[in-house]
Formats: sequence, structure tokens, C-alpha cells
Amino acid sequence: MRAVGSSQTRHGIVGKVTGQTLYPGDLAMPGMAHMKILFAGRPHARIKSLDSSRARAHPGVLAVLTADDVPVNEYGLIIFDQPVLCSDVVRCIADQIAVVVAETERSAAEAASLIRVEYEDLPLLTDPEVAMAAGAYAIHRERAPDNMLQHYVIRKGDVESAFADADVIIRGEYRTGAQEHAYLQPEAGLAWFDEATDQVVVNVAGQWMHEDRAQIAHALDVPEERVRIEYSAIGGAFGGREDMSVQIVLALAVLKVGRPVKIVWSREESIIGHHKRHPMTIRTEWAASYSGRLLGARATVIADAGAYAYTSTKVLGNAHLCVTGAYEWPAAAVDSYAVYTNNVPTGAFRGFGAPQGHFAAELQMNKLAERLGLDPVALRLKNCLREGSELTTQAQLPPGVSLPQVIEEAARRAGWPIGEKPRIEPPREPWKRRGVGFACAMKNVGFSFGVVDECWATVELHGGAEIEEVVVRTAGADVGQGAHTAFVQMAAEAAGVPVARVRLVADTSDVTPGSSGSSSASRMTFYAGNAIKGAAQRALKLWHDEIRPAVGTYRYRPRATQPFHPRTGEADPNVTYGYVAEVAEVEVDTETGHVQILRVVCADDVGQAVNPRLIEGQIEGGVVQAAGYAIMENFVAQDGQVLTRHLSTYLIPTVYDIPDRVESVILEFPDPQGPWGVRGMAEMPFIPLAPAVASALHDATGVWFDQIPLIPVRVLAGLQGPRRHSERSDVPTPSAPS
Repeated sequence: MRAVGSSQTRHGIVGKVTGQTLYPGDLAMPGMAHMKILFAGRPHARIKSLDSSRARAHPGVLAVLTADDVPVNEYGLIIFDQPVLCSDVVRCIADQIAVVVAETERSAAEAASLIRVEYEDLPLLTDPEVAMAAGAYAIHRERAPDNMLQHYVIRKGDVESAFADADVIIRGEYRTGAQEHAYLQPEAGLAWFDEATDQVVVNVAGQWMHEDRAQIAHALDVPEERVRIEYSAIGGAFGGREDMSVQIVLALAVLKVGRPVKIVWSREESIIGHHKRHPMTIRTEWAASYSGRLLGARATVIADAGAYAYTSTKVLGNAHLCVTGAYEWPAAAVDSYAVYTNNVPTGAFRGFGAPQGHFAAELQMNKLAERLGLDPVALRLKNCLREGSELTTQAQLPPGVSLPQVIEEAARRAGWPIGEKPRIEPPREPWKRRGVGFACAMKNVGFSFGVVDECWATVELHGGAEIEEVVVRTAGADVGQGAHTAFVQMAAEAAGVPVARVRLVADTSDVTPGSSGSSSASRMTFYAGNAIKGAAQRALKLWHDEIRPAVGTYRYRPRATQPFHPRTGEADPNVTYGYVAEVAEVEVDTETGHVQILRVVCADDVGQAVNPRLIEGQIEGGVVQAAGYAIMENFVAQDGQVLTRHLSTYLIPTVYDIPDRVESVILEFPDPQGPWGVRGMAEMPFIPLAPAVASALHDATGVWFDQIPLIPVRVLAGLQGPRRHSERSDVPTPSAPS
């Protein structure tokens, strides 16, 4: 039986099911101390004084660390714009002020509450449009005097002529909310000093082992070789663990007290302490002919970056590309902005800017279909990207474009005849309505916009007359998506042995070659697969030359990408893409405003299904997480304070809230660049669900809802208020990009 393409048992599943697998919060060592962090709790203020004397005198306290104890007090995944511990200006409530290390967790918490900080409040900016206005207070005065972290443009073709020649213009303003990652295991870690290797060791749950090491080493001003990162089991990530949380302060504490140190965040600390999905406001207008041919697009995207950069520049880049959808455009003008505010920072979250951009684009497409009296599926097939198509960045799509086939198969499996409206069963109760909606999307695979991307792997072949064991070393994190299972299967396939003969080593930075990059951007199976395949081929060559053990190391580097041109937006932005289409059927209670998702058909081109069962799990999980984003996860912040800082107020889907039925449609159109044709797919199921649900709600009620989440109070307000149609002449026209 082939290893690639079979539904193998998940790697490490027995330990998780039996409770034997350890997560960072489960770890303990003799002589271990405990740590608590004092968060600022203020959204924008100057620190006038800090008195830790009472905390230092508290029983059991070993150390109180402040900014003065940090050798290089800065960090950041994209730019070093955030202090490890604040010494002068607090820019959001999540800023860390001090660290207390004590004999017990209780003693550390009590001591932290005794630290007295005197603040002088500074002007508060929580609306990105206010923050980017002329004369606004500069949150990072030297770095961004206008609070503009990033501005991207796209200028393709003659947009003015496209709108002048248009038969119909569709306008809309769309708003997407912040979203909390809400992973099962809040941030936790254990650190210690390994005298045998002269290293500080940090065991946490993360997404990018070698980047964690680099940032810790930078802040501590030590060589990277003196830092070792270990990953225990990771209880979910979704982009939330790309950035630092407890890693640097754990390492700092170990060096200061000379003992192992442990920390476990509460759910409240987790919700305020790490970044969120970017809230975005998108204003856009599309020009089209009566036949449904797209002529030109204008769009303005405004993303709230929060107080620090995190990955906002990259997330914005994806939204910038996706705001015009997965369609061909003769002309487009797009301006996208990431703006510093005093809100909790925003960063990577499953989909990485694509959900926000496609939410606007797919609703625009469905509004256009309604305005023209055309079938939404047929209209997409008329305009969607296909082999040889050109992006709005004026680059040709890499080969392997399967979007037309994905759209057609999603419609077919959902019982949506192209050119007709699908039939759905009416609800039993007269006060309820049912509707169905369609949406599609594309998603980049791998790092983008000129970032140098790579993945390393080493494969060792052991045995005598035949290969008895294959040892694979690669640092790619399994954050719950089943990456390690895929690594093992691909190694078995490449070496030509059963899966049982493969042993994976991927949990420590010291025994894995180079960097495998972040477990993000739908890149792990694609990148690690190419690296493992290359390493295995080198090892097999040595094996055939009768070298035992045969060891091959391979660094996979994909084709180069390009950043957006600053004036035109021209770029070849991504290595490759995945393609997805979804049909959602919903039922809405017109008396309560409650929306229930009855059925989702999700068609994903995965190139080659390494493990079909795990892919089905990814599709179902992505749909459920997207259902929360679409209809219930209402992250509320006011004046820089997070009001929904518990899971009793920030609601995520439970078993009672998930769609009644999710149909996973796995399509396999090989990607020429992928190992065995594989594409990355983990983020795709998330992206088009919200616009499909919003469109289904419109189909049920006749009302367009342009803001998510579709919580009951918002739905009721829409049902009770005046119906707004995209073709009305009094809809304000967004100003044309300059």
C-alpha cells in the first residue's frame, strides 16, 4: 500500500488519547520556580514611576524583573518595534511591565499585585481611521509619525475608462471583526539551564522553533547556539503562536534566578496577551457589463494593526491581493493600509488576510449576480482565474490553476445546477427562513512578497541488506493539523518503506537541520514534503552505493516571489496557490435573529491527498472555526480595553453550534511545484464560509448583511431596518484611490 494517499493513523494519537502526551503546562522539574507577568492594563500611558519594593519583600519571591534587566529590550517578528518589558511608554493593555519569579504560583501572583506603577495617560487612538488622519498623535513617533505601518497600492489598467464604460456599478462597505484564537492550551512554558551544553532551554508551544530561538537570543544578547528550543505537544495555534508570548521572559528569568522556571497563563491572560485577527473596513466598487463581464475595481482596505507590527504587513498583503477576489480584472485600483492603534495587536490567524478580502469580494460578486439576474455560479465561471490568468499585480498565475473545476464540483455536489437556483427544503416553523449561498477563494501557499523561504530536512537510512529504519529530522511544528503524520508518510513514500519503519525527530532546535520555517501559510506539507523528498533521494543514492547508514540533507528553496512595487503594485507575490469553493445553507429565526448553519459543502483542491482522513478533519475543523467567525465570535474592545476576556463572554462554537452537516469534497489536481503534486490546504476551508453564509442569509431574508459576526442583535437590526440594496443610488461612493 502506498504511504502517500492512505488514511494512516495519526502520529502520536495514542499518547494524546490516553493523556500520556505532555503539553508545556504539564511539565515540571525539581527545584522549579513559578512566574507571573504584570500586564500594563492601560492602553496608552507614560510610566512615571515603578515601585517593586513590596513585591520583592513578599514571602517566596526570588526576583522581580523589569526593563532594566533585559539586555536588548526589543523584539518583533517583522520589525523590532515592541519592548520585552516596558520602561517608558505603554501602547496597549497587553504590554508586559514586570516579571515576578517566586517559589509558588500563588506567591508570584500576590507579589505581582503589589507592584505599584504610576502612569500619565496619553491620547488614546482606537479607531484606525482616526489614527491615520492628519494631526493624530503618533503612537510610534520615530517609526511611523502618521501611524501608518504599511500602505500598499495596485494600479492596473485604465480604471476610469472601465467605470465610464460600465453598465452596472456595485458598491459596498464591509466590516470584519477581530477574532480570538481560543486554542485549547493557553500559553505556557518551562525553561531551565542545561549546564552540560551551556544552554538556556525553553520548552513552549510554538509555530517556528528557529525564530523563537533567534528572538530570544537577540533580546538576551547571546549567540543563538546558547539557546535551545523544545516543543512539547501544541494545543492549537492558528497563527497565534507565531509571535512571542512567554518565551523571552522565561529565558530571562532562568538566567537571573539560576533555577527552572514555569509559567501557565490563564484564559484571561491569553485573551489579552496575544494578538487577534485583524478587524478590517473595506470600501469597494465594481464595474461590469450587462453580460456579467468584470471591467474594473476600486477598493480601500483599512486594517487595525493594534499597538505593534507583529505580521500586519504580510496579512495586509494578502487582503490587498484578495479584495478583488479570485477573478480576472482588466483594470483595478486598490489602496490598503495597516494602521497603528492602541488596541491589542493583531497578526496571523488562519487565512492570513484572505478571509477579510474575500468576504468583501464574494459579497460583491453575489450582489452583482442579483443585480444582473444571473446565477452566481455561472457568473463566477465567466470571470474566475484559470490557467494562464493574470493577477491584479500583473503577474501570471503559476501553473496548476484549478478554480473552474473546484467551482463546478462544489456546485454539483451541493445540488446547485449551474444557471438555476438550487432547491432547499422549507423550514418547519413559519417564523424561520432558509437560504443558500455560494463563495469561492484562493489562498497562497508559503511565504510571500519577496520573503526568502526555505525548509531543511535530513533523512537517515539504517539497516543491512534492506532499509530497516528511516530517521527523519525536520523542525516543522505540528500545531494540531497532522503535519507530523504527513511527514512520516512522505518519508515512507520517498524511501519506499512501510510507515512503521519511519521515526520522526522534530521537537528540538539542536537536532534538526537549519530551519523549516513557520508552521503557517499552508506551507508545511508542501515545503517539508519537498525537503524530505530531496533528502531521501540523496540518502537513497548513498544507500545504493552501499554506504551505511546513508544520510542525506536537503534544503528546499522554492521559486522567488516579489514584493509589491510601491507605485504600481506589480509583483509575482506568491509561490503557488490553493483553490476552494463552498456552498452554505442556513436557517434564520426572524424572531430572535439566531442563524443556524444547516449544511456546508466544501470543495478543496489539495493537489494530492497525503492522508485523506486528516484532510477531512482539517476541512471540518476549518468550517467550524469559520462558523464561529461568521456568526458568533464577537470580540468586543472599548477604549483599548478587552471586554470579552473570558469564554463566558467571548463565545466560540460548541457541539450545539456547529453546522448540522459538513461535506468534505477532496479534489486532486496536482500542483507542478508540490511533492507528489501536493498543495497546502489547511487554511482554505476557512476562507469563503463567512461570505457564503452572509449570502445565504440574504437569500433567506432579502437583506444584505455586510458586517460580521452575524450575531442575533445585528441580524434582528437588519431584519427590522430598511433594506439596503447594492444598486441604490444613495449608497455613498468611496473616494477613488489616488
